[in-house]
Amino acid sequence: MNHNHLTGLIAAPFTPMNPDGSVKPSLIPAYYRLLKQNGVKGAFVCGSTGEGASLTMSERKMIAEAWGACAANDDEFALIMFLGGNCLAESKELVLHAQANQFNAVSFTSPSYFKPSSVSLLAAMCEEVAGVVPDMPFYYYHIPVLTGVGFTMKSLLETVHGRIPNFTGIKYTHEDFMDFSSCIHFADGQYDMLWGRDESMLPSLSLGVKGVVGSTYNYIAPLYHQLMAAFDNNDLAEARRLQQVSIDLIGLLGKYGGMGTGKAYMKLVGLDCGEFRLPVSNMSETQFAAFEQDAKKLGFDQYASKLN
Repeated sequence: MNHNHLTGLIAAPFTPMNPDGSVKPSLIPAYYRLLKQNGVKGAFVCGSTGEGASLTMSERKMIAEAWGACAANDDEFALIMFLGGNCLAESKELVLHAQANQFNAVSFTSPSYFKPSSVSLLAAMCEEVAGVVPDMPFYYYHIPVLTGVGFTMKSLLETVHGRIPNFTGIKYTHEDFMDFSSCIHFADGQYDMLWGRDESMLPSLSLGVKGVVGSTYNYIAPLYHQLMAAFDNNDLAEARRLQQVSIDLIGLLGKYGGMGTGKAYMKLVGLDCGEFRLPVSNMSETQFAAFEQDAKKLGFDQYASKLN
C-alpha cells in the first residue's frame, strides 16, 4: 500500500484548557486558523505536547472531534491522531473514532509501563492496532526519552515490512541520526520519516527530510519557513543562524520549567491555551513576566506566528 509522504511543518498542538483544568475544544477553530495562516500543513493531535497521556478517553475524543470539524474537508491540512500505547483496547477504540472524524492518519507509540521486551512484540502491537483500520495510514511514534523503549527503528521497519500494509512511517523524536538515516533509505525510501526534534531541524534537512513534526511550529512557524528556505537556497550560514535562534528560544523551556513554557509562548501569540495538567509545572505571574522579557530579547517577536 502506497501513501503520500507528508511535507512541511506539522504542528503538535497544545490541548486548550479552561481555568478549572477542563478541556476547551471551543478554542480549536481559532487554533486551526493560526496554523493555516502561518503555513503549517497539519496537526499531530493529543501527542506529547497535547498532553494525550493526561487526558481521558472522552476528552481525547472531544478534542479529535473539534479538529475534525475544522479540517476534515481541508485537503491541504493533514490531521494525525495520537493513540497512546499503554492500553491497546483504548488505542483501537480511538483509532476508529479518528477514522470516523476523517483524520488522515494515526500514530501509536510503545507502552511505557509494561514495556515490550523485543522488537517483535512491539511490531505485534503495531499490527494489532493498525489492523483495525487497514486502509488508514499508520505511523509509529518513536520517543524513547518518554517511553523508555529504545529499539532501533530500522529493526522495527525490518520487522513490519511486508507484514503491516498500512504502516506508513515513523515520527522520529530521538537523536540517533545513524538509525534515522538508515530508516530513510530502507526499502528504497518507502517509509515516511518525520523528524520530531525542532532544535535539530537543519541536520535532518541535510538527510533529505521533507516533513517535520514539533511543538514550536505552533508559535514560531515563520522562523522555520525561513530556515528551510535558506537551506533550499544553499545559504547554510543563514540556516545555521536561524537554527540557533530556534535553539535559544527552545532553551527557555529549560529555564522556566519545561513543557509548560510552550503554553506561555502561545499566550504571546494571542491564543491562551490555559495551563498544563500535573505533573507538568506552570509559571507564576512573576515568572511569566520575566519569560516574556527573555523571549523578546531573543527576537521572538520577529519570528512569532501571527493570528489575524
